Amino acid sequence: MILCIETATSVCSVALCTADGVVSSRQNSDYRSHASLLTVFISDIFSEQGLKAQDLDAVAVSKGPGSYTGLRIGVSVAKGISFRAGIPLIGIDTPLSMFNGMKDLFNSKSDDTSDVIWCPMLDARRLEVYYCLFGRSGSRLCEITAEIISEKSFSRITDEKQIIFFGDGAMKCESIIKRKNSVFYPGFTISAAHMLKPAYEAFTEKHFEDVAYFEPFYLKDFITTTQKKNVLR
Repeated sequence: MILCIETATSVCSVALCTADGVVSSRQNSDYRSHASLLTVFISDIFSEQGLKAQDLDAVAVSKGPGSYTGLRIGVSVAKGISFRAGIPLIGIDTPLSMFNGMKDLFNSKSDDTSDVIWCPMLDARRLEVYYCLFGRSGSRLCEITAEIISEKSFSRITDEKQIIFFGDGAMKCESIIKRKNSVFYPGFTISAAHMLKPAYEAFTEKHFEDVAYFEPFYLKDFITTTQKKNVLR
């Protein structure tokens, strides 16, 4: 079993997962809840399932980018569990877990996503967002990027490809991005449950973090221009 922790946004979320699915989860969307509720959620799940931290195979945490305070809280708790229980620590890129959650949502609706680019967006500040682009199979089409959104954002990607924008940074960009064949999906909520697939892939590949040196990925160096490289021609 892997305990997954998500605190990169306003959502404080914990999920206990096996390779087959989510066993138990807790979630709250109040930004002020991270410090007060995270350990309570974990304790509740352990008590409910009759577990101790030592019974886990690993602990996984969303490593960012995202909220500075939220990431610090989540990573600190995950490192504490990993160290005390002597279990591996797994760090998951926040956009990757968002992609998995959104893809599962669309698959459950049987939508045709054969020619779609997925763009998870995290709100940074003002018109800034963190984002990444994924192909339908989960292939990463660009590095995680920070950008001030303008009318020309994403215009270098051919209009033949539909881009689905989602996440807490997407909706504020809907009136700004002028690229054709763009869809802004409302209502997506990030969850620790979305980390299940990438966490187990990392566990199988023994891709673990060094507990002593692991830090969140803040991505503080903002990129304020549009993409210079056309990733899809």
